[in-house]
Amino acid sequence: MVNLKELISVPGMNATEQRSILKRLSDYAIVGQKLFWQRIIIYGAALGLAGFYYDHRVALFFLIAIGICEIYDTVLMRHILATAKSKTMKPRKLFYNLYAGTILSAITISSFCIAIAIQQGTGGGHFLPMFLLVSASIFATMNNHQFIPVLVSRLAIYVSALLYIAIRDVWIVRPPITSEIWLNLFTILFVLGFVLELARTFILGYSVLLKNRIALQIEHKNALAASEAKTRFLATVSHELRTPLTSIKGALDLIDVGSAGEVPPKMTRLLGIARSNSSRLIDLVGDLLLLQSSDAGKFTLNLEMVDMGSLVTANIHNFQPYAKTLNVEVDVDIPEGKFFVLGDKKRLGQVVMNLLSNAAKFSETGGVVRVALSTADENIVLSVADQGIGIPEGSETQIFEEFGQIDSSDQRKFQGTGLGLSISKRIVEGHGGSIEYDSELGTGTTFKVTLKSAG
Repeated sequence: MVNLKELISVPGMNATEQRSILKRLSDYAIVGQKLFWQRIIIYGAALGLAGFYYDHRVALFFLIAIGICEIYDTVLMRHILATAKSKTMKPRKLFYNLYAGTILSAITISSFCIAIAIQQGTGGGHFLPMFLLVSASIFATMNNHQFIPVLVSRLAIYVSALLYIAIRDVWIVRPPITSEIWLNLFTILFVLGFVLELARTFILGYSVLLKNRIALQIEHKNALAASEAKTRFLATVSHELRTPLTSIKGALDLIDVGSAGEVPPKMTRLLGIARSNSSRLIDLVGDLLLLQSSDAGKFTLNLEMVDMGSLVTANIHNFQPYAKTLNVEVDVDIPEGKFFVLGDKKRLGQVVMNLLSNAAKFSETGGVVRVALSTADENIVLSVADQGIGIPEGSETQIFEEFGQIDSSDQRKFQGTGLGLSISKRIVEGHGGSIEYDSELGTGTTFKVTLKSAG
């Protein structure tokens, strides 16, 4: 909760407290603007009744007074919201203006109700002015609970008016304790207890809500900062790794072709392992750079007419040696014809290879990976199906996450970075297409890539 002392000492507040006050001021202004016409209708009805049944000159006077208060509040609310957007808000000055407006409007409304009660005399229970004051009190507790000093000031004025009307009748008439005039006073005291409890409940509820909202804003800000730091880290590390890795692979290739002399037979296998792993690291660095450029909004595609049939066939040919090491067969169903799309040949080839590698990795020994191309309406559909372990239900988000793994334990059976499907999804969606899958545990999974046909 915020009190007057805290608001006056805004310059010495920490960031969280400052944020809380600014948010309270904005909330107060937003609610005030939303309820403008509701207040106008209530005041208009009350003033009309008072003018019709009592003194129309008194009603006219308070019509002007309440109108001035509403104009003041409207200008203040707009100023609060405008300065909040431009981040030039001065909370202490605005609060004093808010405080002055609150006292002015509360005194005006209370004076209006007291004037009606005086015109009614000491009989009749003063239903209209009492009803207006109690309604105004409840209205204030529901909508002006952002600042305790403001709410307390408004309620204090309304309560004083209620007590004045009831006590005035007792003082003038001096009735016996059995009179309804005393009952009216006791009823007012009972209603005031209800109003005060209502105010306490709204204040506590709003304070908890505001605290949670500010905590979420801070967490969101921290998450954005962490994401930005991760992006910068990936960019720096990837760029720093790419140059030495390229040099290492280039040196290994030169050694392998005999540029540095004949390679001893015992070194051939070791050189093969080194070349294979350096290529793997270079591919990983490339994937990280692609993710980083995508996150930064700098993901670009070199678009050209691509025959998906030829592209898929070429990638399957390059994939066959890896499939043989896993004892997995590749079954191809690509009908005759041209399957043209407007796309980046290199990136689409990366998608095909990622899906093939994923299917083979999760297939059982002796399994079959089925690759097919087909058309659906104006789209071309590439499907890659395996006979592997399948994907559990509810894993859609995790499957396409960066570094996502269904089994992320250190002892998992299937190794990998978890970048393949995430990158494939970004590439496909960058082409305006979609990637999805159907799966059944213990039976297998089919990934489908849908791209708009350009043929």
